[in-house]
Amino acid sequence: METIAFRMQLRPGQEEAYRARHDAIWPELAQTLRDAGIADYWIFFDDETHHLFAVLKRSADHTMDRLADEDVMKRWWAHMADLMATHPDRRPRQHSLKPMFHLA
Repeated sequence: METIAFRMQLRPGQEEAYRARHDAIWPELAQTLRDAGIADYWIFFDDETHHLFAVLKRSADHTMDRLADEDVMKRWWAHMADLMATHPDRRPRQHSLKPMFHLA
């Protein structure tokens, strides 16, 4: 499993709505993420910058690059677009993070 991380931007004042929507994540979406090879997915919030930091593990044969084609993913992005910075197609704006240290 490969560990990757990325940053997204939450709009100010949307922390509770973001948490509530993720607490009620659609089972179909969770299964689609698992089927794409994603596991142990965490999202952290920095209340000073409103950045969301995501960390996940993905299998060597992951299909994350195909998630944008999944209807459930498009619906989720539309559902979340009012809370965060997005591209015109409603994909969250993501910035990859470089690993700097790991204590195993």
